[in-house]
Amino acid sequence: MIRTESEAREFISNLAFDDIALNKLEKLAALLSEENDRQNLVSRSSLDEVWVRHFADSAQLLDHVPRETASSWLDLGSGAGFPGLVVSILRPDQKVVLVESRRKRVEWLEAMASTLGLKNCRVEGLRLELVESFPAGVISARAFAPLPKLLRLSARFSTGGTKWVLPKGRSATQEVEELSPKLKPMFHVQQSMTDTDAGIVVGHGKIGTGK
Repeated sequence: MIRTESEAREFISNLAFDDIALNKLEKLAALLSEENDRQNLVSRSSLDEVWVRHFADSAQLLDHVPRETASSWLDLGSGAGFPGLVVSILRPDQKVVLVESRRKRVEWLEAMASTLGLKNCRVEGLRLELVESFPAGVISARAFAPLPKLLRLSARFSTGGTKWVLPKGRSATQEVEELSPKLKPMFHVQQSMTDTDAGIVVGHGKIGTGK
């Protein structure tokens, strides 16, 4: 379990390609703190533990995704940029698409992609329903929607090879248990490395549209 900022930094350093990625995360932390005074991107208390609560919490998803994943990573409701911006920084060879409909959040995400030089990162400033379909190798979402709705809205982006990594907090097990008999076998819950009470819904495969 990752409990301290130093443990979070060590965990992330083992995932990073080089010091450039760590420097970008340091810069992101500083800019996040500044921007949070202008708009409430994250809870103010979480800024004191940004490496655990936001960076490591996002980076742990990479443990469930093969590094050789070639097709795009789709992050739904990216908000302040977690996990999307962290994934973009730690996997510079991975195309990452951030979907966010709130204007101020979109402006923040676009500014961070530009400022941090994340050429692999694209921001779609639209509701998910309006984003043009493409095959996603990975689909992630943090506090986006209840699991059935999330799967229904993103089904058209999924393929037989899609990996789903969905932080769900305390409701993870219950949300999987409540899936339809057809969908339930596709998903399981992994323990979060940053919160003893939280789980990550992990799955693999294509979701039929209309489910």
